[in-house]
Amino acid sequence: MNYFKGIIFIVLLALVGCQSGSVPKDYVQSESLPDIYPDYTDVTIPVNIAPLTFMINGKADEMVARLSCGDDEMVLGGDKIQPDVEDWHQLMQQAQGRDITVEVYARKGKQWTGYKPFALHVSKDSIDAYLSYRLISPSYVAYEELTLNQRCLENYEEKVMVDNMLCSTEINGQCVNCHNYQNYNPDRMLFHARQHLGGTVIAYDGELKKINLSHDSILSAGVYPSWHPWLPLVVFSSNKTGQSFHTAHHNKIEVYDTASDLIAYDVEKNQVTNIENDSTEFEIYPFWAPDGKTLYYCSAHFAYSDSLEHETDVILRAKEFKYCIYKKSFDPETMAFGPRQMVFDADSIDKSATLPRISPDGRFLVFTLGNYGCFHIWHHEADLWLMDLTTGECGRMEGINSDDTESYHSWSSNGRWLVVSSRREDGNYTRPYFAHIDEQGRSTKPFVLPQADPEYHRLFMKCYNIPEFMRGPVKYRPQDFAKLLRKEEGQPVQYVKEFIVHSP
Repeated sequence: MNYFKGIIFIVLLALVGCQSGSVPKDYVQSESLPDIYPDYTDVTIPVNIAPLTFMINGKADEMVARLSCGDDEMVLGGDKIQPDVEDWHQLMQQAQGRDITVEVYARKGKQWTGYKPFALHVSKDSIDAYLSYRLISPSYVAYEELTLNQRCLENYEEKVMVDNMLCSTEINGQCVNCHNYQNYNPDRMLFHARQHLGGTVIAYDGELKKINLSHDSILSAGVYPSWHPWLPLVVFSSNKTGQSFHTAHHNKIEVYDTASDLIAYDVEKNQVTNIENDSTEFEIYPFWAPDGKTLYYCSAHFAYSDSLEHETDVILRAKEFKYCIYKKSFDPETMAFGPRQMVFDADSIDKSATLPRISPDGRFLVFTLGNYGCFHIWHHEADLWLMDLTTGECGRMEGINSDDTESYHSWSSNGRWLVVSSRREDGNYTRPYFAHIDEQGRSTKPFVLPQADPEYHRLFMKCYNIPEFMRGPVKYRPQDFAKLLRKEEGQPVQYVKEFIVHSP
């Protein structure tokens, strides 16, 4: 039965791609841009991106769109504009470095209206072929079903990498999260499984292993990871996390730490050590610079009250948490970290900075800035900021931000594209948006992840969390990860006070 369903699905996709239309001869010309969904008007797109499909917002009996660049064009009609993948890529190749002009016509009853044309600016800068993310219901919904998915950005192919339902359900539920790659390499990746059958799963050059990062000498198992660019080394934050649910506040949820440190894990030696573990500093969100010689992270200073339990104290004083961005030097030869240095003092402007991400050329630092706290995905005021590390200049990214939440973000491997989790459409669901970043750090108007059906994002009731670019697909099947996770215990780690480097 599933086999025949798959055939029917493929046929339907083929049919929606076989559109044709003709530009109406008699129409009323409007001076306004068409009101289309998704809003792809005047966006900059990579030359290898999947076709942008769209529809008219509101009621229209029929629509036609002509996409043209020089002598090349395609004319599509129907109730939605859905270009054929192959035809689209042929047009994109002709248009790279130039504009595709899009003319939209809509019919209501017998009357056609022609709208002001808009441009799709086709950049010669390609985008990584794959993106991975976690699909999850909004956090105020009790979750059971979670998946880590990978999507080919050159077409609409999406596959499940990890499915928590293959391991456990209901009372023995399992959370999967924090997928991360070494230098965009899908053959070197990890993710966490929490609760039932929990552990950290690491794939490293064809070997799969499940480890237990918990140890009496560290605060907790690893949480937010960052792979060193080439060494078999991962830095994690080690967190004791909680969350509160608000009945009236417009930020529905507050996720907080009651303690957090930084730890480092040697993948080959299976050793872990503390990097930062000051009880009055809450360290989080490590990220390696591409040269492998600097580790960036965030930290907030907080001293507990003597009269309250730690968790209660944190909840009552949540707005006091102002995270700043720091960095530590690192010697790849000796595996030694240096003292911390301030990079961005968010506390001095009464703000909180999280999620530092360095561009692949090492020039730009992009981070999320909110009013307080460390988990800005539910902070409607959160925006992306950019710092030029060569000049120290820093400010809000004007092109990419919206009036709602911008939170988790990642650079493409060529440093020309940024993907960000944004709630700009409805304030409830995060969706991945892409923006071009030029050599001076200027960003363009972002566009949402293209789908075969333009109405997909309106109907799909899941959030896209932690969008991460990849050079190719993860080759393991969900069943491979599930088989590993069903092992009762992960391999225990060995704690060391410091890494010892053996001479060759």
